[in-house]
Amino acid sequence: MPLPPEPLSAPRAPLAIAVFARAPVAGATKTRLIPRLGADGAARLQEQLIERALTRATAVVGAAVSLWVAGDVAHPFVADAARRHGVALYAQQGLDLGERMAHAFAALLHDAERAVLIGTDCPAMTVDDLHDAAAALDINDVVVQPALDGGYVLIALGAPQPQLFAGIAWGSALVLEQTMARAAELGLTVGRARPLPDLDTPEDHAHALAQGWIDAVLSRP
Repeated sequence: MPLPPEPLSAPRAPLAIAVFARAPVAGATKTRLIPRLGADGAARLQEQLIERALTRATAVVGAAVSLWVAGDVAHPFVADAARRHGVALYAQQGLDLGERMAHAFAALLHDAERAVLIGTDCPAMTVDDLHDAAAALDINDVVVQPALDGGYVLIALGAPQPQLFAGIAWGSALVLEQTMARAAELGLTVGRARPLPDLDTPEDHAHALAQGWIDAVLSRP
């Protein structure tokens, strides 16, 4: 009697999108905007940015979207947002942003052929930016979308590259420059998408409002 066939391993998803976010805790998020919005207002802006990033990511047809949280992963807004958008929810793991991104990419690329990681601080980003970054991995090892402040708002990989995230001065204006240098050391080809502004400062906030990328934060009833 013939043996039953061995079960086939689950196919890898074509694309994973990770949204990296800080939990919207008043006084611990968007701190540079607290003088403009107040601690509660800055937290409500963070909620709006998370919501918009998830809406954008889940609009990419066929993508497996996940939300990776720094801070309280059980925060009521975070849990509700993940449920409403139908995305997996994880805690970021690592001592700095580089370790946390490297860990997320290792997990994402175990189950997907390519992965795109974005933050929540770029409301100017579009669904087309996500599509274009994923497609650019056809001819590049790494794709980055530069931020105007010297960092980047998106990074995409087709294979884990933990060394790409080591030794970077996170939070500085040197992030993109150092990342490009590290990619060159590793022999990785890099594609660059159009640069976009972050939303960190009062000036950034005023510009985003004027462009219609965000809504004004309203007082709670």
